[in-house]
Amino acid sequence: MSLSRGHGVSLWRQIEKTLEDEIAAGMPTAGARLPTEQELVSRFDVNRHTIRRALAGLQDRGLIRIEQGRGSFVQEDVIDYVLGRRVRFSENLSRQSRNPSRRMLRSMQAPADPVVSEALQVTRGQPVIIVESIGEADGERVCLTSHYFPAARFPDIAAHYKALGSVTEVLKQYGISDYHRQITRITARMPSGEDARYLHQPKTRPILVTESINSTPDGTPIEYGLTRFASDRVQLLVEG
Repeated sequence: MSLSRGHGVSLWRQIEKTLEDEIAAGMPTAGARLPTEQELVSRFDVNRHTIRRALAGLQDRGLIRIEQGRGSFVQEDVIDYVLGRRVRFSENLSRQSRNPSRRMLRSMQAPADPVVSEALQVTRGQPVIIVESIGEADGERVCLTSHYFPAARFPDIAAHYKALGSVTEVLKQYGISDYHRQITRITARMPSGEDARYLHQPKTRPILVTESINSTPDGTPIEYGLTRFASDRVQLLVEG
């Protein structure tokens, strides 16, 4: 493709505009991978630095996302994740015609620290089971969650979660047919290296963090959760 050289508009901005117009026209479509840097270098006959500046401009404007080691992708529509008295991952996504999935990363047992012991109303140092999972929408990673459960009440919960992939379904195994959100605290911060790696996002992009407590209808805390959301893929909606 021929660019206008020496006419006052930098080459990277011309490339950025060209790619922006193509994305607006649906070529490539939302979620699709863009050509590689080398393919774009060949197409526009420029150096790699020029291509990277153009892609960075598109990412800064929220049109694409750049995933280290995977490439650049056209940004999908943002998911509205509703927070209210009853929060269910699968229901939130299914209502928006998204295909939800949960996958357990690992589990461990640890003594409850002051934050966890207060949230679950257990003695400090009492064993809790931590289950970490990845949540996806249409195969795209949107959140990373650490679930904390009292080990005395849910001794085999990790095995159930691995098999079922749903907190709601797992709790039914313990006779808990319903539960509600007692509190949700929302913050924003930069991701840790692990957060960025699991969410397939750069370390320079902030994440949204929710700290939550789920309880049985009688008010007994049963789960403390710490969820990290990819902020370019999810926006949090708080129900009145």
